Amino acid sequence: MRTVGSLALQDMPDQPAPTLNIPQAQFLAMPHKYRAFVAGFGSGKTWVGCGGSAQHHYEHPGVHSGYFAPSYPQIRDIFYPTVEEALFDWGLRTRVKVGDHEVEVWRGRSFLGMIMCRSMDDPASIIGFKIGHALVDEMDVMPMVKAQQAWRKIIARMRYRRDGLKNGIDLTTTPEGFKFVYQQFHQQVQKRPELGKIYGMVQASTYDNEIYLPDDYIPSLLASYPENLIDAYIKGLFVNLQTGNVYKAFNRHLNRCDDAPMDGEPVHIGMDFNVGKMASIAHVVRQDLPRAVDEIIGADDTPDMIRQIKERFWRVQGGQVLKTRTISIYPDASGASRKSVNASTSDLDLLRQAGFQVYANAANPAVKDRVNAMNAMFCNSAGERRYLVNPERCPTYVDCLEQQAWGTNGEPDKTTGHDHPVDAGGYYIVYRFPVVKPIAKTVKVIGV
Repeated sequence: MRTVGSLALQDMPDQPAPTLNIPQAQFLAMPHKYRAFVAGFGSGKTWVGCGGSAQHHYEHPGVHSGYFAPSYPQIRDIFYPTVEEALFDWGLRTRVKVGDHEVEVWRGRSFLGMIMCRSMDDPASIIGFKIGHALVDEMDVMPMVKAQQAWRKIIARMRYRRDGLKNGIDLTTTPEGFKFVYQQFHQQVQKRPELGKIYGMVQASTYDNEIYLPDDYIPSLLASYPENLIDAYIKGLFVNLQTGNVYKAFNRHLNRCDDAPMDGEPVHIGMDFNVGKMASIAHVVRQDLPRAVDEIIGADDTPDMIRQIKERFWRVQGGQVLKTRTISIYPDASGASRKSVNASTSDLDLLRQAGFQVYANAANPAVKDRVNAMNAMFCNSAGERRYLVNPERCPTYVDCLEQQAWGTNGEPDKTTGHDHPVDAGGYYIVYRFPVVKPIAKTVKVIGV
């Protein structure tokens, strides 16, 4: 029997030693029925999960397995390319059947089984098949209740009867606070120590996989994320991401500027739609970085907001509006279909007809992405404050940034009214300065 790290391999003379770092090898050596690999970005979570699938198909040919992800696009974009490369590293080959959501696993000319791929977005749809091993990927990005439902549905699929088969589940995820994986693999085991015989967990850092990552991968993460997320997204630790102030990185003194729009200077306005509570935060760009320099709070509807923007940033002369600068709007994407005024024209169409440039994606980004983008711009882990606010010209915006708290549902609290200005500013920031996770392309190192 050979070993890779602490991973013992069965006597398979034709099977090459797979490429694994130490935490990955420790994970695959665990004897538990349910194994969790909790790690930072770029730590090889899906890679090691595919290694568990390779283990299963080697040891139990003919017993199908499953792969479960939060959505079908993730299966297509992440799993299919990774499983092909990872299983090749284990001496296997694959055939992806995209239309059937299946991956065939072969060893030479021998068919070892099928990996059935399903989305957890609708847990009720996980029915009608049986498997002897499962890989569950990025469980913690899902809402808690949906994750619990999906877990129970997946367990119900594990019903092959064969000697030596555990019907086990491997779970790989980035920690997203104290959610499903923390409660199931840590908290429950603490309360009931006997569960430690079937539940096991390895936590790993991005640094553990550094040899297989581009040289600038970790520095890019450090520069992109606020300090409070580094423990989770690089170190792979469970940390509280949903208590206290939403915009922890903002400081009215350290993020202060005295900037104001200059004549003819382009203005970039983030906008939130709410009847009677519309909010806009205006920005200029200096040294390629944003400065919040004005606010319009409490507009009645979109026509009223348009009027105020024109009067403030263009020149009104003799009853005529003269365009004196480019005005770009970054609105709530729901404005494409909703109407703040009783008319047949959408809010976004009204903005375009007013002569503004409108930048909006088909749908709003995830709230988490918008919050992370804001905090990373206010102060990243390197201590760089790249987003400044003029508190004299944006007093309401500053107050809301300081006071908006997390709600009991894990989302920013929307009961106090602090959400409208910060949402408006956030739509601009996340569009122009999003947190972009670098692509971690695994590099095969000969001799590893």
